[in-house]
Amino acid sequence: MITGNKGEWSEVYTLLKVISDKQLFAGDSNLNKIETLIFPIIKVLRDETNGTFEFSYDNDLVIVKNGEEEIRISVLEFQNQAHFLFTKLKEKTTATFSIPEIESFINSFKSNSLKAKSTVKSDIRIIIHDLRTGTKPELGFSIKSQLGGASTLLNAGKTTNFIFKINSLTLTQNQISKINAIDTRSKIKDRIEKITEFGGNLEFMKTESSVFGNNLILIDSALPKIIAESLHLFFTSTFSTIVELTNQISKKNPLDYNLETNHPFYSYKIKRFLTDIALGMMPSKVWTGELDATGGYLVVKEDGEVLCYHIYNRNEFEDYLFTNTKLETASSTRHEFGKVYEENGQLYFKLNLQIRFK
Repeated sequence: MITGNKGEWSEVYTLLKVISDKQLFAGDSNLNKIETLIFPIIKVLRDETNGTFEFSYDNDLVIVKNGEEEIRISVLEFQNQAHFLFTKLKEKTTATFSIPEIESFINSFKSNSLKAKSTVKSDIRIIIHDLRTGTKPELGFSIKSQLGGASTLLNAGKTTNFIFKINSLTLTQNQISKINAIDTRSKIKDRIEKITEFGGNLEFMKTESSVFGNNLILIDSALPKIIAESLHLFFTSTFSTIVELTNQISKKNPLDYNLETNHPFYSYKIKRFLTDIALGMMPSKVWTGELDATGGYLVVKEDGEVLCYHIYNRNEFEDYLFTNTKLETASSTRHEFGKVYEENGQLYFKLNLQIRFK
């Protein structure tokens, strides 16, 4: 019996739905279908532990191949199964569950796994026919589902801490303890407010992880400062979405860019950053700029529609990430941030970066 959560079952749903649609629909920044950007599917590939499954078409039949073996199933059957699975996913309220009917359907073509092979970077690979260029590229996707909880784009860790100096302030040990003892719902915000009340201000110094700092500099040398400014604003205001924060930072213009010509300095750099995270940059590993095998996302919408975002259509992909993400506060105890501490007579305060889909 296969059991999984909504995210895992969404992988199977995406496979069945994409095969039955026979085409991929590109999406815009607001998760709407771009009617003029449709890619006919030639073949769908999924790597599982027991081999690579190939799904191609012979008119109204889907040809399923794994090695030499060939099984033919109607497109309509895939459509019915996708619809049935979607209905079940909307009904389910438990964390993990089984769906025997779908299990027996995928078993009928020897597939017995919810997820793609974990050593493979993409959840699914699709060979499309690009009508604009006449080419037939193979595109790798990772699957993001809106049917479960919102997924993270960048997970918090000690590696995503940003270190700030506290300027213009000396505090007694007692005052430091008082600030660090603030334990309200918005404790980080309130601790920063208390520092400000005492007459101090935070100035970005560096990222806690030099690997992450250098990764950011590789993407754009101004990024550490821009993200630090966004973080500071997030923890001292009501702004949380990437769009709001970037708009505010652009108005403030902390890097003193020449804005006379309306160049979108801040949003451009943040979009580059989000795209590189989406395509493989991790805070703890040296990033060489080499993109992951997955070039994009397939997003399962709440209404069951599947939209594709790919580096292949870079602008749509960047806009989707930019419009649909926000900062959030991770656990300050686990990631060790949000407290005043002293080193060599200088006071410091750490803020942490975590990015989640809205």
